[in-house]
Amino acid sequence: MAEIHQLIIRHGIDHARQQAESKHERLMVEAAYQVLSEDAEKIGFTYSGFALTSFPHKPQTDVVWRREGHNLTLLLESGYDRSGKPTGIPYGSYARFILLFLQSEAVRSGSREIELGRSMRVWLGSMGLSIGGTTYKLVNEQAKRISNCRLQFFTDRAGKEVMRHGGFVDGSISMSNLVSDQPALWQDRVLLNEEFYRALKDHPVPVSENALRAIGPRSMVIDVYIWLAYRLHVLTKDVEVSWMALHTQFGGGFKLIRKFRAHFIECLELALAAYPDAKVSVTERGITLSPSRPAIAKL
Repeated sequence: MAEIHQLIIRHGIDHARQQAESKHERLMVEAAYQVLSEDAEKIGFTYSGFALTSFPHKPQTDVVWRREGHNLTLLLESGYDRSGKPTGIPYGSYARFILLFLQSEAVRSGSREIELGRSMRVWLGSMGLSIGGTTYKLVNEQAKRISNCRLQFFTDRAGKEVMRHGGFVDGSISMSNLVSDQPALWQDRVLLNEEFYRALKDHPVPVSENALRAIGPRSMVIDVYIWLAYRLHVLTKDVEVSWMALHTQFGGGFKLIRKFRAHFIECLELALAAYPDAKVSVTERGITLSPSRPAIAKL
């Protein structure tokens, strides 16, 4: 739906909903409306490396995950439990939201010591992730994988290593009593890995928590939105990104570029619904990024 934000502004949400002819278009309308109706901008943060590479979207059988982005390569390695069994690579929207919470709190507080208590549960709830039952098990599983895994980043400049065998946290995120309303029953604090915290502090990417809430638990849409938030506002001219480059960065799990392309376009449309000022166009060769206002108005 072209100019979805203007449609809502000029004719109202009810009219926009009536124009939506598919489930996907209805999702776009609701995401756009949610972002437009928020009064206060809430800012979150993520490390720039995650704007150029991506986690898996689904469970992986391999113990090492490798993705390439614009001049950057990510290697993510599973940790192991006491018996030597791999705990697995973090994947999906829950892993992304847990890390977004930890990174945002670290940048806001200026400390790598993050207070959890009930904070993470409340924040995840505000993002539309109800914590309980099956959802609780998913959050707990991703917290364990994040706690145990190791990561490296390399640049294309002579293969220089940006982050050497870093991790996300020192120790672990213990969330066994996340469903309780009594924060004393589970871990109060977690310490970000020092190398990871330093990289985050030096290269933070501001994102809109309102936009993330509108996107919800859709992992590729989250990745595309963060990528756009990182790239668009610093452009001085149009930049074309090929389908091959997009597949290399975002297409984990898609063998055929043809199938990836159709899914990516849907994800892009939802990301653009959550980023009203983004200027992006789809072409036969890929997509064209144009200089745009920041995803966060305060920038």
